[in-house]
Amino acid sequence: MKSFVERIVVNIPQRRDYVNITEKVEELLKKSGIKEGLCLVNAMHITASVYINDDERGLLQDYDDFLERLAPHEPISQYRHNRTGEDNGDAHIKRQITGREVVVAVTDGKLDFGPWEQIFYAEFDGRRNKRILVKIIGE
Repeated sequence: MKSFVERIVVNIPQRRDYVNITEKVEELLKKSGIKEGLCLVNAMHITASVYINDDERGLLQDYDDFLERLAPHEPISQYRHNRTGEDNGDAHIKRQITGREVVVAVTDGKLDFGPWEQIFYAEFDGRRNKRILVKIIGE
């Protein structure tokens, strides 16, 4: 069995954004040479997420609106975590809701998605470098 690891560095200029990283992950899969196996994509920060969904602008805005209703950024005083001098208590909760990582099957050298599935990086506390781990194992 082979193993391939690479980290993608992202820097989202605003606090929140949802970035389709499917094409980049597909490039890394091709680079790995693995034809059958599994691909793990992991947000390596506790204020970011990786998830799978449809790449449709209305849906992405609905998703953001939903998360902001569940864990609004302001007032920042509502979060005990922010008493430490941080202002990202909401980002930790949003990450917990959306998840840390995804695993996608690799079949015939391609990500084995269902209809409309795409991989997204969700940023909830941007404006600095963060990493996304891509680990592919298989034959």
